Amino acid sequence: MSLVRRSSVFDPFSVDLFDPFDSMFRSIVPPSLSSSAASETAAFASARIDWKETPEAHVFKADLPGVKKEEVKVEVEDGNVLLISGQRSREKEDKGDKWHRVERSSGQFVRRFRLPENAKTEEVRAALENGVLTVTVPKAEVKKPEVKSIQISV
Repeated sequence: MSLVRRSSVFDPFSVDLFDPFDSMFRSIVPPSLSSSAASETAAFASARIDWKETPEAHVFKADLPGVKKEEVKVEVEDGNVLLISGQRSREKEDKGDKWHRVERSSGQFVRRFRLPENAKTEEVRAALENGVLTVTVPKAEVKKPEVKSIQISV
Protein backbone atom coordinates (compact mmCIF):
# COMPACT_ATOMS: atom_id res chain seq x y z
CA MET A 1 0.00 0.00 0.00
CA SER A 2 1.39 3.37 -0.92
CA LEU A 3 0.38 6.57 0.75
CA VAL A 4 0.73 9.80 -1.17
CA ARG A 5 1.22 13.01 0.76
CA ARG A 6 1.50 16.59 -0.45
CA SER A 7 4.17 16.91 -3.08
CA SER A 8 5.36 19.29 -5.73
CA VAL A 9 3.54 17.28 -8.40
CA PHE A 10 0.81 19.20 -10.22
CA ASP A 11 -2.64 17.93 -9.27
CA PRO A 12 -5.20 18.76 -11.98
CA PHE A 13 -8.11 17.94 -9.65
CA SER A 14 -7.13 20.39 -6.91
CA VAL A 15 -8.51 23.89 -7.21
CA ASP A 16 -6.62 25.38 -4.28
CA LEU A 17 -4.89 28.63 -4.97
CA PHE A 18 -1.16 28.89 -4.38
CA ASP A 19 0.33 32.28 -3.61
CA PRO A 20 4.13 32.17 -3.82
CA PHE A 21 4.38 35.62 -2.24
CA ASP A 22 2.25 34.78 0.79
CA SER A 23 5.03 33.45 3.04
CA MET A 24 7.41 36.17 1.85
CA PHE A 25 4.80 38.84 2.65
CA ARG A 26 4.21 37.41 6.14
CA SER A 27 7.93 37.42 6.88
CA ILE A 28 8.27 41.11 5.90
CA VAL A 29 5.12 42.57 7.47
CA PRO A 30 5.08 42.53 11.27
CA PRO A 31 2.14 40.60 12.78
CA SER A 32 0.86 43.75 14.47
CA LEU A 33 0.06 45.27 11.07
CA SER A 34 -2.02 42.35 9.84
CA SER A 35 -5.61 42.00 11.01
CA SER A 36 -6.32 39.27 13.54
CA ALA A 37 -9.12 37.87 11.37
CA ALA A 38 -6.78 37.51 8.41
CA SER A 39 -4.10 35.81 10.46
CA GLU A 40 -6.66 33.46 12.04
CA THR A 41 -7.92 32.48 8.61
CA ALA A 42 -4.39 32.00 7.29
CA ALA A 43 -3.53 29.76 10.23
CA PHE A 44 -6.41 27.33 9.61
CA ALA A 45 -6.97 27.88 5.89
CA SER A 46 -5.01 24.85 4.80
CA ALA A 47 -7.03 22.12 6.46
CA ARG A 48 -5.25 18.89 5.52
CA ILE A 49 -7.44 16.53 3.51
CA ASP A 50 -6.65 13.05 2.20
CA TRP A 51 -8.34 11.85 -1.01
CA LYS A 52 -8.35 8.18 -1.91
CA GLU A 53 -10.13 6.36 -4.68
CA THR A 54 -11.58 2.91 -4.10
CA PRO A 55 -13.30 0.76 -6.73
CA GLU A 56 -16.67 2.05 -5.44
CA ALA A 57 -16.06 5.68 -4.43
CA HIS A 58 -13.84 8.71 -3.91
CA VAL A 59 -13.26 9.15 -0.16
CA PHE A 60 -12.09 12.43 1.41
CA LYS A 61 -10.92 12.56 5.04
CA ALA A 62 -10.19 15.74 6.95
CA ASP A 63 -8.91 16.08 10.49
CA LEU A 64 -11.10 18.74 12.12
CA PRO A 65 -10.56 18.41 15.87
CA GLY A 66 -12.73 20.70 17.94
CA VAL A 67 -15.02 21.58 15.02
CA LYS A 68 -18.72 20.93 15.53
CA LYS A 69 -20.98 19.43 12.87
CA GLU A 70 -22.86 22.73 12.64
CA GLU A 71 -19.61 24.58 11.79
CA VAL A 72 -18.85 22.48 8.68
CA LYS A 73 -20.40 22.69 5.20
CA VAL A 74 -20.03 20.11 2.43
CA GLU A 75 -21.37 21.22 -0.95
CA VAL A 76 -21.09 20.40 -4.63
CA GLU A 77 -20.87 23.49 -6.81
CA ASP A 78 -20.84 23.85 -10.59
CA GLY A 79 -21.85 20.20 -10.89
CA ASN A 80 -18.42 18.68 -10.19
CA VAL A 81 -16.54 20.72 -7.57
CA LEU A 82 -16.60 19.40 -4.01
CA LEU A 83 -16.45 22.28 -1.51
CA ILE A 84 -15.56 21.61 2.13
CA SER A 85 -15.67 24.68 4.35
CA GLY A 86 -16.15 25.64 7.95
CA GLN A 87 -14.90 27.54 10.92
CA ARG A 88 -13.22 26.73 14.19
CA SER A 89 -14.16 29.30 16.81
CA ARG A 90 -11.49 30.93 18.93
CA GLU A 91 -11.63 30.12 22.61
CA LYS A 92 -13.13 32.87 24.77
CA GLU A 93 -10.61 34.98 26.63
CA ASP A 94 -11.69 35.78 30.15
CA LYS A 95 -10.23 38.73 31.99
CA GLY A 96 -7.64 37.59 34.44
CA ASP A 97 -6.54 34.64 32.30
CA LYS A 98 -2.85 34.54 31.57
CA TRP A 99 -2.00 32.72 28.36
CA HIS A 100 1.50 31.26 28.13
CA ARG A 101 1.20 29.79 24.66
CA VAL A 102 -1.45 29.72 21.90
CA GLU A 103 -0.65 27.12 19.25
CA ARG A 104 -4.05 25.79 18.22
CA SER A 105 -5.34 27.51 15.13
CA SER A 106 -8.79 28.95 14.66
CA GLY A 107 -10.66 30.66 11.87
CA GLN A 108 -12.20 29.71 8.56
CA PHE A 109 -11.12 27.06 6.10
CA VAL A 110 -12.17 26.31 2.52
CA ARG A 111 -11.01 23.47 0.28
CA ARG A 112 -12.21 22.72 -3.24
CA PHE A 113 -11.67 19.57 -5.29
CA ARG A 114 -12.63 19.08 -8.93
CA LEU A 115 -14.30 15.69 -9.11
CA PRO A 116 -13.75 13.34 -12.05
CA GLU A 117 -16.57 12.63 -14.51
CA ASN A 118 -17.41 9.27 -12.93
CA ALA A 119 -18.46 10.89 -9.61
CA LYS A 120 -22.12 10.55 -8.63
CA THR A 121 -22.48 14.02 -7.12
CA GLU A 122 -26.16 13.51 -6.30
CA GLU A 123 -25.26 10.71 -3.85
CA VAL A 124 -22.54 12.41 -1.74
CA ARG A 125 -22.49 11.41 1.94
CA ALA A 126 -20.65 13.09 4.82
CA ALA A 127 -20.05 12.10 8.44
CA LEU A 128 -18.14 13.78 11.27
CA GLU A 129 -16.93 11.35 13.92
CA ASN A 130 -14.23 11.85 16.56
CA GLY A 131 -12.94 14.99 14.83
CA VAL A 132 -12.59 13.33 11.41
CA LEU A 133 -14.82 14.42 8.54
CA THR A 134 -15.36 11.67 5.97
CA VAL A 135 -16.96 12.59 2.65
CA THR A 136 -17.84 9.73 0.32
CA VAL A 137 -18.58 10.37 -3.35
CA PRO A 138 -19.80 7.18 -5.07
CA LYS A 139 -18.51 6.37 -8.53
CA ALA A 140 -20.67 5.53 -11.55
CA GLU A 141 -20.20 2.02 -12.86
CA VAL A 142 -18.00 1.79 -15.89
CA LYS A 143 -19.99 0.21 -18.68
CA LYS A 144 -18.13 -2.59 -20.38
CA PRO A 145 -18.18 -2.36 -24.15
CA GLU A 146 -20.64 -4.72 -25.72
CA VAL A 147 -18.99 -7.18 -28.07
CA LYS A 148 -21.05 -8.58 -30.90
CA SER A 149 -19.62 -11.36 -33.00
CA ILE A 150 -20.11 -10.99 -36.75
CA GLN A 151 -20.25 -14.04 -38.99
CA ILE A 152 -18.18 -13.91 -42.11
CA SER A 153 -19.95 -15.13 -45.25
CA VAL A 154 -18.26 -16.93 -48.14
